[in-house]
Amino acid sequence: MADQPETSGSTRAMILVKASPHAGERHGETVCCAGVDMHGNWLRLYPVSFRHLEDAQQFGRWDLIEFNWRLPRDDDRTESRRVEGDSIVLLGKVSPEERQKLIDNSIVDSLRIQREKGRSLALLRAEIEDFWYEKRPDDEVTAEGNKFELVRSQGDLFSKQTLATYKPCPYRFKYTFRDQEGTHEGTCQDWEIGATYFKWSRTYGETEALDRIVTKFGTELPQKGMFLAMGTHSRRPDQ
Repeated sequence: MADQPETSGSTRAMILVKASPHAGERHGETVCCAGVDMHGNWLRLYPVSFRHLEDAQQFGRWDLIEFNWRLPRDDDRTESRRVEGDSIVLLGKVSPEERQKLIDNSIVDSLRIQREKGRSLALLRAEIEDFWYEKRPDDEVTAEGNKFELVRSQGDLFSKQTLATYKPCPYRFKYTFRDQEGTHEGTCQDWEIGATYFKWSRTYGETEALDRIVTKFGTELPQKGMFLAMGTHSRRPDQ
């Protein structure tokens, strides 16, 4: 008989991505994270109630964490794992040398090939052709902020954390990039870029903050050798 796939377990992963928080009726405020295990295999970690985590559990890019997981019942993407938030242990930063070893096998030049292999996450080597921002409609930002405030006001009976108000970013940041299949357009959903906008806006004012973001994410990082972490949505597996 063939070995049955594991449906739960404990593992370690190096974090590569923390998406912007999402507020929903089912899970409250959550963050979708992604990283690679010790064999370089992609893992999608969800739902992580990141701002509810204890300070000693809160992780960032290149951190190594250990956690318990089980396969989700409503997500058949092969990389997806449902994380037990209380089980997360932060083990510290991965050295630059070890980082490279872990991500080497994840770097690809084509999203099409990944899709054909049934994968829903990729670390894409691409040529950045353009990077820009778009102002979001005020009513859209207000509606999203109201969702977060509703979740915050309802609270979490099992959390010791009192959450500060979460303010959605009023801008979208977008890339035009080229891989082996041609030119594509994508929206950056990384938490870091929104946090950078608010931090720099307080320091430099909105106009200069946006200019600095365009320079940083559109020119400086691509020149250093930036990869794009790409992923699908469970309800849009082909996007």
